[in-house]
Amino acid sequence: MEIRNIAIIAHVDHGKTTLLDGILRQTGAVTAKEDGERIMDHNDLEKEKGITIKAKNTSVSYKGTRINVVDTPGHADFGGEVERVLATADSCLLLVDAFDGPMPQTRFVLGKSLQLGHKPILVINKVDRDGSRPSAVVDMTFDLFHDLGATDEQLDFPIIYASAKQGWAVQKLEDAPGTDLNPLLDLVLEHVPPVQAKVDSPLQFQVTSLDYNDYVGRIAVGKIYGGKLSRGMNVIQLAAKKEVKDEATIYKVTKLYNFEGLKRNEIEIAEAGDIVAIAGLPEVFIGDTICEPGKAAPMPAIEVEEPTVSMFFMVNNSPFAGKEGKFVTTRNIRERLDRELETNVAMRLEETEDKDRFKILGRGELHLSVLIETMRREGFELQVSRPEVIFKKGENGEKLEPYEYLVMDLPDQFTGSIIAELNRRKGELQLMDAHSTGMTRVEFEIPTRGIIGFRGFFISETKGEGVMSSRFLRFDTYKGEIAGRKNGALISMDSGETTAYALWKIQERGELLIGPGTSVYPGMIIGIHSRENDLEVNPVREKKLTNVRSSGADEAIRLIPPRRFSLEQNIEFLDDDELLEVTPQSLRLRKKLLDPNMRKRAGR
Repeated sequence: MEIRNIAIIAHVDHGKTTLLDGILRQTGAVTAKEDGERIMDHNDLEKEKGITIKAKNTSVSYKGTRINVVDTPGHADFGGEVERVLATADSCLLLVDAFDGPMPQTRFVLGKSLQLGHKPILVINKVDRDGSRPSAVVDMTFDLFHDLGATDEQLDFPIIYASAKQGWAVQKLEDAPGTDLNPLLDLVLEHVPPVQAKVDSPLQFQVTSLDYNDYVGRIAVGKIYGGKLSRGMNVIQLAAKKEVKDEATIYKVTKLYNFEGLKRNEIEIAEAGDIVAIAGLPEVFIGDTICEPGKAAPMPAIEVEEPTVSMFFMVNNSPFAGKEGKFVTTRNIRERLDRELETNVAMRLEETEDKDRFKILGRGELHLSVLIETMRREGFELQVSRPEVIFKKGENGEKLEPYEYLVMDLPDQFTGSIIAELNRRKGELQLMDAHSTGMTRVEFEIPTRGIIGFRGFFISETKGEGVMSSRFLRFDTYKGEIAGRKNGALISMDSGETTAYALWKIQERGELLIGPGTSVYPGMIIGIHSRENDLEVNPVREKKLTNVRSSGADEAIRLIPPRRFSLEQNIEFLDDDELLEVTPQSLRLRKKLLDPNMRKRAGR
C-alpha cells in the first residue's frame, strides 16, 4: 500500500482538529461511538480549553493509499510540539482562516515547514463565515510565503476552499458549498509525494514523541527513515547529542504498532517511510535514533527554539502546607518535573542553590500554566512565582531581552485604551487597520515582559470581544523598567475563617477574591486594593453582640460576589513579592514574606 505523510499546521482556532475530525469521518476511520467534537483532543485540559496541546498521530485509508496525518498545536506556547513532529511529514496542509488571514503562529509554522522543503497545500478554511474574504487571504498568504523565502516551486502552491465544520471542500470558490472532503483528499494524493522507501538501507527510526502503557511500559512514536522494523528484532538506542559507543545495550522490540483512526493496531513488520510506535525500550527519549546492532547511524538531534520565560516551582511552605495535596515533598516535585522534561522538548530545568526550589524555563505563560494545572490534577501541591523573561548578553556585553509580535482584533471603541496600555508597557505600534465590520486589527512589537499580565486587562477592557495572539520575534536591546501592577493587594492579618460581617466592611476598600467561610492565614491575599499600596485587613472579625435590642439597629449585610480567578489569571496577577499556592483543591495568592514586619523591612 502506498503511504503519504502529512501534517496539519495553522494558527490557533483556525480549524485544524475540526478538519481532521471531518477527514476521519469521511474515510470511515472512526465509529459512531467514537465520533464527537475535536475527536483527537483526548485529555481533559485540551477539551476544557478548546486547544490542541500535544501533537498526535493518526492515519486514514483513501483510494488504496494510507495517509498518515499529524495534528499539531496552533498556540505559540506549544511551538516545540510542532518543531519535533514536522520532520516526520513530507508535506503539510496549511490552514488559514478566511476572515482572520495569516496570524503570528501561521508565520512560525509555515517557516518551519518551508525550511524542511515541504510544498504546502493551502486550505482556506471557514469560507462560510460571515465577513470572510478568501481572495484577499490568498494574496496575504502568498505575500507571507514570499517573505519567508519560499522557492518558486513552493510558491506554486495548490489552493482549496473548505468549511471544516460543515465537512466540505471545493477547488473553485464558485462551487461552494461542497458536499464532502474528497476534493481535499484527492489533492493530497496528487501533490504530496509518495514515501520513497529505503528498504535496503540499515534501520533508522527516530523518536518524536512518547507515550506510556501500564502493560508494555514506555512507547516510542516516530518515523522509520530507513530499513525495516519488525516485532521481536534486536535494536540499539543512540541517545541524541551523545557519542555512539560500541558496547551499546541491545533491546528487543516487544510490540510494534501503526495508527488507524483513534486506534493503534499491532503489526508484525513496518518499512521505511511509515510512522509507527514501538515498545521494549525502557529508557528511550525524544530525539533518540533506533538502529540495528553493529549498524549505528545516528540522526541529527531534534532542535527546538530556546525558552523565553521562566518560573520558580517551590515546595509549599504556607501554614496550610500538606493539608490538601498527595505529593508535597521536594523529591515528588523533582521526579515529576524530570518526567515532564522527557516529553516536553521546549521546556528546561535549571538547578538553584535552594534544593526546594526549581527554575523551569518555557515558551510562555500558557506553556507553564498547563504543566502546573496538570500537576495539580495529579495530586501535587506546590508554590510558583511570577513569570520572568529570560535575559541574554549580546556580543558587546549589552543586555538583551525577548521581543514578541502581538496581533489583536478588537472593536473600534476600545483601540484607544488598549494602545495607551501597550505604550505604557514599552510596545511600538506597527500597524492599525480598521475593517468595515467595526473591528480593528492592531499590531505591536513589544518586549515579552510587556505581555506578561496583559491578557487579563485586554479581555476585561474589550468586554471579551477582542482576540489577541503573539509569537516570539527576536532577542533585542533591553527597553528599561516597565511599571508593574497598578493596584495593591488586600492582605489578611489574621488566621481563621472569613466572616460575612468582616468582608462587608472590607469590600469598600477594593475588590474581594474570596467569599465568607474561607480559611485564611496571615499574609494571604484576599482581594485587590482600590489604591496602589498594599493594605492589611482582618477578614475573620466577628460582630460584637450586646444585650440591647432595637428595631433598625442592624444594617443588612450585602456582599458583592467575589471575583474568582482561574489559574492563568492568578499567575498574571502575581507581583514580584508574591507567590501562588497551588493544591488539588485550592489556588491561594500570598506574599512571599508572611510576617508584616519582615515585609516592611524588605520594603525599606
